[in-house]
Amino acid sequence: MEGPGISISMVYPIMKAIVHKGLDSKRFCGFAAFEESLLQDPDARIAGEELERLMIAAADFTRDDYFGLYQGLITEFADLGVLGYVMMHSKTVEGALEAYKRYNVILCSGFQLEWELLGDQARIRVFTQHEGGFSRHCAEDMVSSLYRLIGRLSSKLVPLQGVSFTHACPGGFGPYMDVFGVIPVFEAEHNAIYLNKEVLGYPILYADDKLLSVFESIAEETKVELSGSKRFSEQVVLWLKKKMPSQFPSLQETAAYFGMSARTLQHKLKQEETTFYELSVQVRKELAISYLKRKEYSVGDIAYALHFSEPSAFQNAFKKWTGLTPGQYRSHADRRTAQA
Repeated sequence: MEGPGISISMVYPIMKAIVHKGLDSKRFCGFAAFEESLLQDPDARIAGEELERLMIAAADFTRDDYFGLYQGLITEFADLGVLGYVMMHSKTVEGALEAYKRYNVILCSGFQLEWELLGDQARIRVFTQHEGGFSRHCAEDMVSSLYRLIGRLSSKLVPLQGVSFTHACPGGFGPYMDVFGVIPVFEAEHNAIYLNKEVLGYPILYADDKLLSVFESIAEETKVELSGSKRFSEQVVLWLKKKMPSQFPSLQETAAYFGMSARTLQHKLKQEETTFYELSVQVRKELAISYLKRKEYSVGDIAYALHFSEPSAFQNAFKKWTGLTPGQYRSHADRRTAQA
């Protein structure tokens, strides 16, 4: 993982918002003099000032003076990678927010959040870690995306008791009423939303303890191991593991991430006496064995987590790797544990 900065994932919603408006994202990249190839690298970092510049350029390109405000409404958990999946399967809204703080190091996204109880009210504020603070568009994007994601987590329409921004009001209140249902306080101390503290305890209805454990294990492994590998093949393995929750990358996608052609990637792996196919099998096999040792995961759960089309495809692959079906391997492992 690269050093401090803003995760490139913060740029994805900008591109989605532009496309949503019926405009061409490629034309925007040219308009903003932005290197489009960076979007193919989910771990790329840009300076905080660059994100600010892109947000302002997007507002100019779309001729939407409330671009950031509305862009926040199309932010998805997938934009946060494995962190988003951990949040989605946390037990409560507060648990999801805690997961964000715990694993934010994976993204190094350059902004943080914290919450504080003020009587019966909870204040959740977002703040930047780079100098200069937020531009108006960035602040409005992050506050509106926070509100959207809390609504998605709770599967409820969450009424806000207040919204505050540190910048001055740009004009009318209509767009803010459309998004938040309340008129914000401008030139305030914090960029924040205020809601009933009970919202923090709202359960996440689609949370799955088994999947949470799967995604948390990947997040923990990524957090611990990501900066430790030196051999190129090890870097490929770690990246494949990191991407596993949302997709199983192809050779071409992996090569694009490492900034090289597929042929160059294959050549570098050949120098270390391995191939991309062998590494992809290694990753799936290692994760499968790890998950089979945990009785709470069914074969179907593991097949889903490893991106097999169906459980039978996973069973066939696992037997090819080990000579045993997943059920047989689990039984052997249980007997060895009992004898130990």
